[in-house]
Amino acid sequence: MSSEEPTAPAPEDAAAQDAPGEQNPEASSSKPLSEEERKAKAAESQKIDPSQIPEASFPLMISMFTTQAMGALGLIPNPITGEMEFQPELARHYIEMLAVLEEKTKGNLDENEAKLMETSLHELRIMFVQNTKKE
Repeated sequence: MSSEEPTAPAPEDAAAQDAPGEQNPEASSSKPLSEEERKAKAAESQKIDPSQIPEASFPLMISMFTTQAMGALGLIPNPITGEMEFQPELARHYIEMLAVLEEKTKGNLDENEAKLMETSLHELRIMFVQNTKKE
């Protein structure tokens, strides 16, 4: 998308952009959306375009587990809620899943994949120790 293309307003901004006298059915609703309804609506608006899904690969799998572990350590926000969530047991689970993959694929990875796995696990373990000793 180029910077010159117009973008659609976010759903929450749509009511503010209605012309005076026009009524937005969502905005005129007497009952505000519950937190659960708001999250469901946000999730629906973030549907993924299938053409944007990357090709399945081992490095992508490492990256996905790494990202999930970092999110569970409260280092990156939840992409749906935008909130930081600290769940050390979930982070430990993702790190252990990567360790299982490392063990089960030992000797079958190319040099770059092996290095990515080693580096990712090392960094995640350090982040885990640093972030859980705060408790």
